Amino acid sequence: MAQRRDSRAEKGAEDGVATIEGPPTAYPRGDSIFTERKLTHATNDMDTLVHLVKGSLGAGILAMPLAFKNAGLAFGLVATFFIGFICTHCIHALVETSHELCKMMRLPSLSYGGTAEAAFLNGPRPLRMFGFTASVVVSSAVSIVAIGGCSVYVVFIASNVQQVVEQWTGTHIEPRAYIAVVLLPIMVICWIRNLKHLAPLSLISNVLIIISLAIVLYYVLRDLPPTSSRPDFTSVADLPAFFSTAVFALEGIGVIMPLENNMQDPQSFTGCFRVLNTAMSVVVTMYCAVGYFGYLKFGGETSASITLNLPVEDALAQSSKLMVAVAVMCTYPLQMFVPVELSWPPLSKRLRLHGVVWRGPFQPEHILRFSFVLCTGIIALIVPSLDSLMGLIGAVCLSTAGIILPAIIETVYRYDKLGPFYWIFWKNLFIILFGLLGLTTGVWTSIESILNPSP
Repeated sequence: MAQRRDSRAEKGAEDGVATIEGPPTAYPRGDSIFTERKLTHATNDMDTLVHLVKGSLGAGILAMPLAFKNAGLAFGLVATFFIGFICTHCIHALVETSHELCKMMRLPSLSYGGTAEAAFLNGPRPLRMFGFTASVVVSSAVSIVAIGGCSVYVVFIASNVQQVVEQWTGTHIEPRAYIAVVLLPIMVICWIRNLKHLAPLSLISNVLIIISLAIVLYYVLRDLPPTSSRPDFTSVADLPAFFSTAVFALEGIGVIMPLENNMQDPQSFTGCFRVLNTAMSVVVTMYCAVGYFGYLKFGGETSASITLNLPVEDALAQSSKLMVAVAVMCTYPLQMFVPVELSWPPLSKRLRLHGVVWRGPFQPEHILRFSFVLCTGIIALIVPSLDSLMGLIGAVCLSTAGIILPAIIETVYRYDKLGPFYWIFWKNLFIILFGLLGLTTGVWTSIESILNPSP
């Protein structure tokens, strides 16, 4: 293996490309390049697990009954496990590629964009010139994913709060007014700047989500109709909407590399019974349960969030809607951490702010944070329909950054070691085609629903 990499370095030197020098790719556990990470607020395995679960739970899980509505009971159950497997595999491929590149290049960590750039620089000779371009494409995609997801969060929070307020006051106000008001508390909590301090918010959010889900299940599991009353499969025409919603719900690709890069022991992230598999097993199982029973209960009347189907006159149902709104609001800064982390270092360097010590609680970085919050608010105001916005973000952003790009990166990196019968190539080609199919069909149906909303 080391000999193969050294030959790449020699080829890269001939091409004028900075590739790798020397070190073997295998490090004993606990004695690796990762011990050289300089982290002020490092997270342990439990912190990372909490963040990862929180990054995947929230608006997504409550939208799963809508996904099942577009797929059917039996097909939705099987397809959700399948998409969950694909998403988890793509995260494994990305993180393991990043780890190998870190060891090769003697770097303690690599971002998603840095992993893409390093993979191309050490890939086939004709592709090495595209290393920087790959980094820009990936970083832009991840930032758009986070901003788009936060836009969905804003609409989700506003929709749940709107139902409760209208029940209390008996008045109806334009949904966009609720979106504008929701942005104010979001700006306050986005003041927090590091993951270690976000861990308590994530824990609180997880607790509120669990309580809210318990209340939802209390209503959902009462007087369930027979399974024969719901179709096992709907129609091929509805599958793009199912894919978009399911991918939006399941995919947390934007927070993966920041969480892994902030770990004390990043080698605990992957592995059979470690952080990633544990978190995704819990998440996918919960998604299937909520989606299956939620659609079984409400059928064709299923809303974009299952909380919106709860009786508005019940105090318990109202408390569930408010709790889940607060929980998703607590998740917002974790998602917003990603585009800020990608954008602020190069921006501060360009503005010559890097290394400047600022006194007081307000930092220049907060201006960037608040600008991103305003961007999410503008997107939410333009598309205030929760199901349409969620489908569009899932189809465009998450299928690209969460499924297609990890498969491309792994293929480029392993171009000369694709396994017997090139199985890694064929496996990744299937994943890429699967992602492209979901992307094109999901965008088409989402734009159609935005231009021609249901009455």
